[in-house]
Amino acid sequence: MKITHLKVNHLVNPMGYDLKRPSISYVAEETAGKHQAKAQVKVALDEAFQEVIYDSGESAEIVSTGYVLPVETKPETRYFWKVKVWADNGDVAESEAAWFETGKGGVWEADWITPKADKELQVSVEKTITVDKPVKHARMYTVGLGLYELYLNGEKQGDECLLPGYCDYDTWIQYQTFALDLKQGENKVEMLLGDGWYKGWFGLRQHFENYGDRLACIGEIHIEYEDGTKETICTDTSWKARKSKVVYSGIYPGEVYDATLDTSEVLDVETINLDKGRLEDRLSPPITIHEHIKPIEVIHTPAGETVLDMGQNMVGWLSFKCSAPKGTKLFFQFGEILQDGNFYNQNLRSAKAEFTYIADGTQCEVRQHFTFYGFRFVKVQGWVGELNPDDFTGLVIHSEIEEIGHLETSDPLVNQLIHNAKWGQKSNFVDVPTDCPQRDERCGWTGDAQIFSGTACFNTDTYAFYAKYGYDVYAEQKKLNGSVPDIVPFTNYQGDGTTAWGEAATIIPWNVYLHYGDKEILVRQYDSMKAWVEYMHGEDKKYGDKHLWQSGFHYGDWLALDGNVVGGVYGATDPFLISSGYYYYSTNILAKTAKILGKKEDAAYYKELAFSIKEAFIKEYFTQSGRLCVDTMTAYVVVLYMGLTPDYARENVCRGLLNKLKKNRYHLNTGFVGTPYLCRVLSENGMNDLAYHLLLEKGFPGWLYEVLMGATTIWERWNSVMPDGKISGTEMNSLNHYSYGSIVEWMYRNMVGIRPSEDGAGFKKFTIAPTPNYQISSAKASLRSASGIIESQWELKDGKLSMRFVVPFDSEAVLVIPDAAIENLDVSQNGILSAVQNGKNVELTVEAGEYVFNYVPTTPYRKIYSIDSPMEELLANEKTKKILDEDYFVYHEKLPFEKELYTFEELLNGPFTYLSYEQQKAIDKRLREVE
Repeated sequence: MKITHLKVNHLVNPMGYDLKRPSISYVAEETAGKHQAKAQVKVALDEAFQEVIYDSGESAEIVSTGYVLPVETKPETRYFWKVKVWADNGDVAESEAAWFETGKGGVWEADWITPKADKELQVSVEKTITVDKPVKHARMYTVGLGLYELYLNGEKQGDECLLPGYCDYDTWIQYQTFALDLKQGENKVEMLLGDGWYKGWFGLRQHFENYGDRLACIGEIHIEYEDGTKETICTDTSWKARKSKVVYSGIYPGEVYDATLDTSEVLDVETINLDKGRLEDRLSPPITIHEHIKPIEVIHTPAGETVLDMGQNMVGWLSFKCSAPKGTKLFFQFGEILQDGNFYNQNLRSAKAEFTYIADGTQCEVRQHFTFYGFRFVKVQGWVGELNPDDFTGLVIHSEIEEIGHLETSDPLVNQLIHNAKWGQKSNFVDVPTDCPQRDERCGWTGDAQIFSGTACFNTDTYAFYAKYGYDVYAEQKKLNGSVPDIVPFTNYQGDGTTAWGEAATIIPWNVYLHYGDKEILVRQYDSMKAWVEYMHGEDKKYGDKHLWQSGFHYGDWLALDGNVVGGVYGATDPFLISSGYYYYSTNILAKTAKILGKKEDAAYYKELAFSIKEAFIKEYFTQSGRLCVDTMTAYVVVLYMGLTPDYARENVCRGLLNKLKKNRYHLNTGFVGTPYLCRVLSENGMNDLAYHLLLEKGFPGWLYEVLMGATTIWERWNSVMPDGKISGTEMNSLNHYSYGSIVEWMYRNMVGIRPSEDGAGFKKFTIAPTPNYQISSAKASLRSASGIIESQWELKDGKLSMRFVVPFDSEAVLVIPDAAIENLDVSQNGILSAVQNGKNVELTVEAGEYVFNYVPTTPYRKIYSIDSPMEELLANEKTKKILDEDYFVYHEKLPFEKELYTFEELLNGPFTYLSYEQQKAIDKRLREVE
């Protein structure tokens, strides 16, 4: 047995973070044991554990997914910890030592300083300090606004980019901690500053100076010498400033770097009145360079341009080797797509996304500093000599989110779709979950964030990332009486709370808890969750306390295709049905959260409120005969997914959803609300074939349409690019927008069937219930969950179904074997605790281990033809075509193309084509028998 993945607050060896309540987690693996019998955690002030300050003793209460250390941490202190685990079979293992280090304590002695210069001037701030004796260790606690890089003796400190990240600066500013390797003698400390989100061009309303109008920094260098003495060096007016060779930078415009600029002039600095009380320990995981991509081609376009194709729509910087003569001006523009073979960037709207570099004649490696780009193509101008693609590298930048999920199918197009969704996530996880990373937006839209959060939790460990975002969410809510703004941080863009967007306050922390099993996310976010529900309840009470939310503006089913306005964005679904549905859904989540946290009064109150909302919803939107009053795909999806369908209406609702799909020729027309849940609802309500059909749709609208059009990320719109390769519009059209990538959550939860459980969060207890389908011959997934490696895979071959599952140590799972007879399965495998036949499936309760099943399904896994099949399919198969010829003669050569998209049943109900019910049943029976 070994113990791996030791984390504190879901970070590896964090330094300077908010560690007032350190929660440790770990994974025990490589053992034949089934369960953790007990564990022991020790915390010490030294790596040798001679100064132990906490010892849990051998305890059966320690949970590997989250154990809060009962230690009162002190500032500026490094703590070492390790865990020892005993398995139920006698295996024992002890981890290596991990550590965490707290940040600065006490009041800030340093001053905020700013250069005495025009506020538009880009600068660096510096001080040379003298060290006259050996240093034991040194730390610098610092932050620069808007963005900064820290240098010591000319070397950049740390590998982080875009510090300090993007947060609600009006409420809090997170500082960073650096370990400085100070040498004896003179040491030059320098902070390079840029405008960033704080001061530069950014946001949807006020485009400049959203949070402040001056560059500024604050820092304290704490030195402990070998002789035990200490010294603190603070930013003050003794520091100096110089012009920066980054002469201009901004999130939207890009950057200008002049390597020839004379920066010898020394400028004075002055103190600036910024509230030191806003300075807090950091929460943001590091933003770093994670991958290096080489261009796949140099394109010489019809317009005479030279363009680099990176082969992947990515986010970050372009690095290149430069040896151009002094004064050479190199100019780069970034875009996502070519048009007519030429460079194109009009969909970036007003964002310039440019980089200008003026060479000084030296050989050097060039990169950007205080901006980032969303791009696949780079137009290069001014290059001297022949352009060599080996001289260029795409630097992929995103927040630290450990990749934990891998998913693969037998269909290469689906695999590309999975790839696209992962790259969409990486591209838009730059400190906040943004909507897009390239145009003049890049905002933390809350709706996009919550829609994708389930998929994100399968793909990567997002605990720390969402903990920071949740802190910003609540910071904004405090200003707005609990309402959640559409954008967090909202940078002067504000409206009333909007359903599905506001659910970022409830759905994201709930998903994080389900996946990682650490209650601390619920502890941190409980007040935020409660504030959002109370805001909705307050809106309800304004209009009579009907237990419905039927007021205000809502985005509804954003970007749905069923709206009655050409080019409209709101969809046809009643926005108040959606808002009332989410009102119930969030209240129910809050009630469950309160119960988990032991808040009994709140749990009872919100459970009753949720019950009342559900009753009112059913009364408002269902007829007594069980018909849903709003006839749209998304309406049916909402009531099924959110548990708002009364038992007497379920059959009608499922039939209603099926009918909407039929009428739309088995194409979806859902938007941001309906799409994430559509395939899940189909698979879980007897329409699994249709879920696969929608996944595999190669035309518009469909996920594989954009794959076939060459997408390497997820598009914002189903038709962001038209079949002729033309972009469909520039007003709002991102080619890197992860929301519709939420289909990957269906693949994890339904295709391969890995589902976290509320009872045993963090995959201590979970279900694997795969739903194979003939349209894909195999699928497999591996998930490094909070409890260990989970695997699920299946293969259809020669009419047989093979399945393999892996359940990690200290977990228990229910395996649902589809379309199986218990007598045909090997249920004697070690670790199977129980086996029962439940309808057409076999349900097994199992412990840790590997389980393999090979059997012939009781229901054939093949295409089923029926009178519900489109004529296009029936005419394409010789056997079904023959049945139609024999039982119902059709003049095939005269059948209009558009009629081929109709189902046979729809044609039967047309004029002059009537068949009796008995005749229709007979034809249907014969069609279903076709193999």
